[in-house]
Amino acid sequence: MAIPIVAIIGRPNVGKSSLFNRIVGRRQAIVSDVAGTTRDRLMADAWWDDFHFILLDTGGLESDPEGIIRQLVQEQAEMAVADADVIIFMTDVVDGLTHSDTAAAELLRYTQKPVILAVNKVDNDLREFGAPEFYALGMGDPEPISAFHNYGIHNLMERVTQYMVPDPLEPDDDLNPLDGETPTYDQGALNLAIVGRTNVGKSSLLNAILGEERSIVSDVAGTTRDALDTAITYNNHDVVVIDTAGIRRPGQVAKGIEKYSVIRAVGAVNRSDITILVTDASELGTGQDAHIAGLAWEICKGLIVVINKWDLYADLGVGARYRAAATIRERLHFMPYVPILFTSALEGEGIKTLMDTAQDLWTERMRLVRSRDLQFMLADAMAEHMPPVVRKHRGHRVQINRVQQVGINPPTFLFTVNDPQLIHYTYQRYLENKIRDTFGFDRTHLKLLFKER
Repeated sequence: MAIPIVAIIGRPNVGKSSLFNRIVGRRQAIVSDVAGTTRDRLMADAWWDDFHFILLDTGGLESDPEGIIRQLVQEQAEMAVADADVIIFMTDVVDGLTHSDTAAAELLRYTQKPVILAVNKVDNDLREFGAPEFYALGMGDPEPISAFHNYGIHNLMERVTQYMVPDPLEPDDDLNPLDGETPTYDQGALNLAIVGRTNVGKSSLLNAILGEERSIVSDVAGTTRDALDTAITYNNHDVVVIDTAGIRRPGQVAKGIEKYSVIRAVGAVNRSDITILVTDASELGTGQDAHIAGLAWEICKGLIVVINKWDLYADLGVGARYRAAATIRERLHFMPYVPILFTSALEGEGIKTLMDTAQDLWTERMRLVRSRDLQFMLADAMAEHMPPVVRKHRGHRVQINRVQQVGINPPTFLFTVNDPQLIHYTYQRYLENKIRDTFGFDRTHLKLLFKER
């Protein structure tokens, strides 16, 4: 299942970023951060209690003094809600009800998405008396909050999470056979999202995969505005290829539809199984490439890095490939297992290798390990290297009682421990590498969870 997307929309200066930071600040510790993962304030992988979701800060709904308000509201609000599962519509009690609020509410009222109306900056009793004014929007009960003072956030998130399903942490007996053959599952269609910076050849790559002119190909950066889904069959398996708009650096993202094409790209990565990160051979391992890879890493998607336009550098020899791959791996050091491929979309080179790699990675992400084998692996791992003593917790050492695989795509492993706070990130990485080496998870992201016994 795709991770739910929660989008915060509203006018400028109503406190969207404050609410964004407040919600992200309540993130649980079961998923550890890896140093070097680049994030953008636009998106965060967030937890609230047992609910896992992607939080989007969508920027301000601009209004034109000359009156082109509806066009701007429609351009931004509709793009914001396109891939969101829950909308937090944010207003400001200090400014009161504005024409921009009314125009946005008129559009949101007819969507099929849940909309929670939040009235921000309610930090005293007098201002709370102003919240009922927003009943006039017809968006249901307004939720008075103060993102800066952490007032009303719990009630707001209770209303948001009622539209979500908690992440399962309990082992599933059907998924964890102790004896006999490992069951097989209907994998369904493989969803591939093609993402990358602008003008790196994403649409050309899509056309090369499809063998036809499915997308507009242009030398003008930013031609693709929306995510395009195309169903194909490859090696008798169903594949859905998603082409997306180019993701610019945060400072280069313009207001309006181009900015919200970034949100569509985030949504495309979220609903994919494997993300193909396309880079330009002339500019390898940029900060924005690391940001996009970090997005795929945070939401546990498979990732393949494609160095496109390699036909321009093919005469440099094999050594050039090694140097290019080393540059990418140095930049994406938090994902050392990522496959790196070389293609020329215009010449059709490397396309078969790309699709074969995607299917191999997909098979790996669907792999299931028996609980008995995992217990043997855990015993060997702890015999070779005991967990370190954590000094800041009075010299205690974590005790790991059991490990089970509780999910696939990505392979998810639940460790039952005495205290999750005693797990040091270096030992978590050690356990992850032990699983990889023992069971052959060479190219996929693994998700490790630690739950108190």
